[in-house]
Amino acid sequence: MPNKSLDASGGSVFRDLLGAAEGDLISRRRVNSDVMSLLSLKTNPLLHLKAGAKYLLSFTKTDWQLTDYPIRFRHTNVGKTTGRLKQFPWSVQIINWWQVGGFGDSKQEAYADLRKKFGDIKSNGKTLPRPGTGLPIEFASTERIRCFDDIADDFFPRVLDMNYGDCLITDESTLWDFHTEESNEHLHKTIWDAYRVDVSDIDDGNLVKIFERIENRQ
Repeated sequence: MPNKSLDASGGSVFRDLLGAAEGDLISRRRVNSDVMSLLSLKTNPLLHLKAGAKYLLSFTKTDWQLTDYPIRFRHTNVGKTTGRLKQFPWSVQIINWWQVGGFGDSKQEAYADLRKKFGDIKSNGKTLPRPGTGLPIEFASTERIRCFDDIADDFFPRVLDMNYGDCLITDESTLWDFHTEESNEHLHKTIWDAYRVDVSDIDDGNLVKIFERIENRQ
């Protein structure tokens, strides 16, 4: 029951929030998932408070914007980077929804990057978690890549100098995932030397596409 020691106005607001929360959670049968998401935040108490406050306030509206979510900024000292994978000193993440974040050379740039990514997610009609909670991490399918296990077992050590069984590979894995160079040209040459197959026109370097071509040439 609500705390009777609260003053009239505060108690009323608190009861309204709790009532809305109870009705929504029960109707959607999401009590366990939401509560566990909040309890799983093993960080400092301030982040717990921010997540909890945004969680309660989320029941006052249904159209959630980025400003309705608790966020955390981080600054790190980055060294000199080479190749196409630039490191940024500033990052920002949505608390508990850690998969969504932004990066930049300044705090403002990081937030702008996060705002764009959040806008893309929302405009694409993807499910938004309630502020203060998160969504489970989703892994890409491996259905297609598993059709080429035999080729991959041979390809990885010969081309990438790696063991296929030691890597987490999905249908979306590409050559770009295995180096920091500006292009895939050095791997295109290695693939040609190993299989006499030209894959230089596969711009995204998708492994499934490459394996299909190798299979069709054998």
